[in-house]
Amino acid sequence: MGVSEAALVVAATQPDAQPFQLFFAATAGNVLGAVVNFALGRSLLRFEGRRWFPVSPANRRKAEALFCRYGRPVLLFSWLPVIGDPLTLAAGLLRTPFAIFLAYVTIGKAARYAVLLWLWDVIAR
Repeated sequence: MGVSEAALVVAATQPDAQPFQLFFAATAGNVLGAVVNFALGRSLLRFEGRRWFPVSPANRRKAEALFCRYGRPVLLFSWLPVIGDPLTLAAGLLRTPFAIFLAYVTIGKAARYAVLLWLWDVIAR
């Protein structure tokens, strides 16, 4: 489980937790991070290799290969560890239209948090 998932579960354990608000905040924050990667791919690739750059060159190449092989729907898997950030970077690099990028990424990331909150509800009962 990643940091955002752990934070969501901890927040869900609070007595005054509002599941929809938690879902919305987690999804919006994660999508915003993907938008940053998209923008980096779109315009800041010249900084690749710098310590602060979020994706290694090897992971970027793997993501580009996946993206080219399976097309835009592969962005539904942008929530996955290791390949998610490179996929969103590759989308920017490959000039994916922003609306299409946003739709796929939001669906994928929202589905992850919806499933996580649903599982927590089932376990917590």
